[in-house]
Amino acid sequence: MLEPKSGEKAIIETLKEKINGTILESHEQGILLIKLDSGYNIGIKKEDIVNIETIKEEENKKTKIKKPKKTLSKLPNIDIIITGGTISSRLDSKTGGVKWLTEPEDLINLYPELLEIINIRKIKIPFMKASENMDYKDWKEIAKNVQESLNEDDCKGVIVTHGTDFLHYTSSALSFFLKDLNKPVVLTYSQRSSDRASSDARMNLICSARAAVSDIAEVILVGHASVNDDFCYALLGTKTRKMHSSKRDAFKSINKKPIAKIFPDKIEKISPYNIRNNNKVKLDDSFNSKIALIKFYPGMEPEIFDYYSQNYEGIVIEASGLGHLAIDEARKNLLPKIKKAIDNGLIICLAPQTIYGRLNPMVYSPGRKLLKTGIIFLEDMLPETAYVKLGWVLGHQQWKNKIKEKMLENFSKEINKRIEE
Repeated sequence: MLEPKSGEKAIIETLKEKINGTILESHEQGILLIKLDSGYNIGIKKEDIVNIETIKEEENKKTKIKKPKKTLSKLPNIDIIITGGTISSRLDSKTGGVKWLTEPEDLINLYPELLEIINIRKIKIPFMKASENMDYKDWKEIAKNVQESLNEDDCKGVIVTHGTDFLHYTSSALSFFLKDLNKPVVLTYSQRSSDRASSDARMNLICSARAAVSDIAEVILVGHASVNDDFCYALLGTKTRKMHSSKRDAFKSINKKPIAKIFPDKIEKISPYNIRNNNKVKLDDSFNSKIALIKFYPGMEPEIFDYYSQNYEGIVIEASGLGHLAIDEARKNLLPKIKKAIDNGLIICLAPQTIYGRLNPMVYSPGRKLLKTGIIFLEDMLPETAYVKLGWVLGHQQWKNKIKEKMLENFSKEINKRIEE
């Protein structure tokens, strides 16, 4: 019985069952490692294997994407910006993990149905990174590429493919960086690599294509609305958060209803949105990176504010309840250090640790005492959105004496005056 090579598909028969999958390179002696069609890896003891049958597959020929001819095609043109993440990866048969797609066309070739909805005008790859490796300079690079595409007359919208874990930071950044938005900016993702049978990339990309040619002139996230392949939600970029580590419907709209249900063949509007227009998009990407996002926890040391006061210009704190921190009867009263830090010029903002709901400093006395220090209560703004907005606001030197006013100004619907379930 010849053992198949890594990367080959095979049927493995044991005394108990038959298993279909892809052979992976195993570093454990006596174990055959297999990637199941579901995407999960399993190991089988070689001594339990009765027979192995290799499945020969014809190699699919790749169809190269050609720039559409306007005179022949009636489909709208969009640009795709690929930045990395699981959606831009495929199985590595040696490790059982994933690796980046080697060609930008590979993603589209996996889903030719896209070309029944749109023409791909350009594919841009400013970089390939996992989202945890990005920072504000990467957000600026993405924004620049998006702006250039949106201001081209023959580009009807933009899709940005991105890693999931910090996608909501990027969507917030684009929401602030892109001024006078005129067309759809659609960020999408997948929780499972594109070549897995259980991948969510197909539905997400098809619904993103539908959204990119719609009349929604907003920065939105488009992805599975449930674990099923039925429809996607379009979620506002500043009111969205990743709420599950692995489920297909990982992203949820917080304190605001989704903008729309997006099916492969239609869009159903749920909430009001800005519509497509003839603006020229301006890039407003000033950013001060001397900021931090921290979580209040019981027993927090007051001296932490000395450190931030000396090394940072602004911080966002995820506060408890309606906007509370340890003061008064707490053994470690934070109030004196907070007052000192603010007096020394540190901007301190509070966002809800609960994610859902709104801060209100006027309900209990601790909130009123904190408000008197000059802390900025950010109502229902998401902590991640608040972090990005603080860096953006502090990046504008002309707003130096208007920080509180600008943090509470609703630039991109980041503050919802009425909580929506």
